[in-house]
Amino acid sequence: MHRIKKWAALGGVASLAIFLSACHKTTTQLKPPTGFFGVFYNIIGKPIQHVMEWIAGMVGNTTNGYGIAILLITLVVRLVLLPAMLNQQRKMTTSQEKAKILKPQLDIIQKQMKKPGLSQDETIHLNQLMQDVYKKNGTSMIPSMGCLTLLIQLPIFSGLYQAVAYSPEISKSTFFGIQLGHSSLIITISATILYLIQSWIMLQGVAPEQRKAMQTSALISPIMTFWFCLMYNAGLGLYFLAGGVIILIQQVIVTYVITPNIRRKMDEDLAKNPPVIVVDEHTFDQAAPAPTPTNAPINPARPGVTKRNRNAGKQQHHKK
Repeated sequence: MHRIKKWAALGGVASLAIFLSACHKTTTQLKPPTGFFGVFYNIIGKPIQHVMEWIAGMVGNTTNGYGIAILLITLVVRLVLLPAMLNQQRKMTTSQEKAKILKPQLDIIQKQMKKPGLSQDETIHLNQLMQDVYKKNGTSMIPSMGCLTLLIQLPIFSGLYQAVAYSPEISKSTFFGIQLGHSSLIITISATILYLIQSWIMLQGVAPEQRKAMQTSALISPIMTFWFCLMYNAGLGLYFLAGGVIILIQQVIVTYVITPNIRRKMDEDLAKNPPVIVVDEHTFDQAAPAPTPTNAPINPARPGVTKRNRNAGKQQHHKK
């Protein structure tokens, strides 16, 4: 499950990297792009640019006006998405907690699948059993991916990047001495630290035996944040910085409020409705050989062979 989520996230980030890299080649001349990227700039980049100019005008066109505009746009986008993101996290946490409860049954099936010489029918049967474990316990084999909020944000911060890069006025403006059109090491480090703290808090809500497996995927977000902020303009870096504050608050809510509540509720539900047992440690035991009839006398000379069996053999011999 975690592998699916990790590769989906990497695919989305890689697509964004390719998109921004194509734009980055053009920004050195501060000329708006043409072709497909030009269409995107006209649909997304320019409107965001106009919004930034309007907000800067509202705050009095101060030196930090465009930086404040970026922060406000980021906060609005993140706060609008926050309920959906919390709901998504709630669903994912519930799915993970149910998977922990079903793990003993799933381990039995997976152990059986690793045995050599399984026929196709046996493999199909085992897969069906695994589906039954999930289905009869009210969950799914495929967890909710949680990519919708990421997809919604892609055009926002891509357009934000273009709005800063292709507007000479915004590109040359500063935010507390940091020029928005150039990358900033201060913003890069600050944003990365926020995402590192968020990843650390996320791992605190995971069972100790699962933390080691999740450490690598937990570092993806801080690493990609560092790379984006360092490679692209400080305007985009401000988006990640402000977004990191909201993400940090969101993770605190998930780890210390949502997750304990879900676990407490599931413990209460389990006390009333234990999990449906589809397989146990005896499901795949081989059939034991038929026992010797207890009412037949035992032949002392040949243990395990009864007199009845011996006489039956003699009768067969006489018949020949």
